[in-house]
Amino acid sequence: MAFRKDVLTIFAGLFFSLLVPVVGYYYLGGLYAILFLIGYGTGLIFWLVVPYKASWKSLKAPYWLTVFVFLLLHKVEENRMRFFEVVSSKITGGQVPQLSVGLVIGLLIIPIGLWLAVPFLMKRKHEFGYYSLWTLFTSMGITELAHFFLPFLTDEPYGYFPGMASVLVLAPCAWWGMWRLLKKDSVTHP
Repeated sequence: MAFRKDVLTIFAGLFFSLLVPVVGYYYLGGLYAILFLIGYGTGLIFWLVVPYKASWKSLKAPYWLTVFVFLLLHKVEENRMRFFEVVSSKITGGQVPQLSVGLVIGLLIIPIGLWLAVPFLMKRKHEFGYYSLWTLFTSMGITELAHFFLPFLTDEPYGYFPGMASVLVLAPCAWWGMWRLLKKDSVTHP
């Protein structure tokens, strides 16, 4: 079932799609801002141009799988393998920011909170739920592939980069979600 996107919801999507990269730039620098913009910008574009076809029922499995793989596998791998420290020492030369309220709100609560709100939004048939799904799936299925590109930005031979292994599981989960968002299912309501 297709929903008409109202102007306020479109502006909210645009706001979030710019807010996350701006906050990323402020705390982490240009490389991260570009990566965040790719995920959120691509998600915004898909949300704006693709009519809603899939029901929440058909999206639940890829949504939950993507969220769990992201939080319980990918973020753990990045943390244990010191992703931010490696990017800082081998690519950007910048400092890893100290944990602060602004950093937690800007780069954890806002983006992950938006994605965790999907079930609430979808059950209430709110069109912003589709925006949130698109940003989740494009961020996990497209942007996270940067883990395979980042080794080219170092002075070392191509090899493992923190976060790379779990992307082999994470990206296909998100691709499944993107495919489901594009596919019309037999359920006529979200």
